[in-house]
Amino acid sequence: MVAKSSKPKRGVTTDRVGTIYRALRRAIIEQALEPGAKLPEDAIGERFGASRTIVRHALGQLASEGLVELRRNKGAAVATPSWDQARDIFDVRIAMERLVMSRLAGRLTRQQIDQLKTHVAEEEKARGRDEPMSIRLATEFHIVLAEMTGSEVLERYVSEVSSRCGLILALYSRPHSSECAVSEHRQIIDALAKGDADRAIAMMDQHLEAVAGRALIVARPNKGRDIKDILAGYTDDESARGKNGARR
Repeated sequence: MVAKSSKPKRGVTTDRVGTIYRALRRAIIEQALEPGAKLPEDAIGERFGASRTIVRHALGQLASEGLVELRRNKGAAVATPSWDQARDIFDVRIAMERLVMSRLAGRLTRQQIDQLKTHVAEEEKARGRDEPMSIRLATEFHIVLAEMTGSEVLERYVSEVSSRCGLILALYSRPHSSECAVSEHRQIIDALAKGDADRAIAMMDQHLEAVAGRALIVARPNKGRDIKDILAGYTDDESARGKNGARR
């Protein structure tokens, strides 16, 4: 009899990489993992029951999006955008989201409008109760808009630049104000639904300039929490996601 190979199947490995990637990405977007936080492969692997090689692949994906820095002989860490980069990143985001507005104005289906309104209702629900979720939902609103254009290029780059803006805000900004985001998001939906591209672009510009305007030059102090404690909740969420997917 031939012994079975102990090497994991490609699909299993890919799923494990995806699980770690999604958990880390969400922790970064929700600012549970702060800019500059170290991402040791052994600690992450222990938390997820994965090899360092698998963890390294997940970190590589995040590095390609600008969310993680892979430092030679120092390991990986959450990216720390410089103040000099901040304005350029926001300007790039504003330009891309203007294009999203022009693509969507007057073209949204009733189902898409309802989806956006439901998303904003979830933002409203999280406001003042769950700041990490509020931050994530505010970011995801822009990604959902980009997805609705049907352009994989816009979806990818809006997602990446929105997440990088989140890192900048985690470093330099005043506390997150979800109240502004919720009301501004509703106004953007209204302009898009009415087919008013100029107003939608103006509202998006105003919204993103307000977000950028919250930034301060003084960096926030790092909370210094242990990475395995931070990732505990995200591990549980990904496990539940996997089980629900298996049931379907």
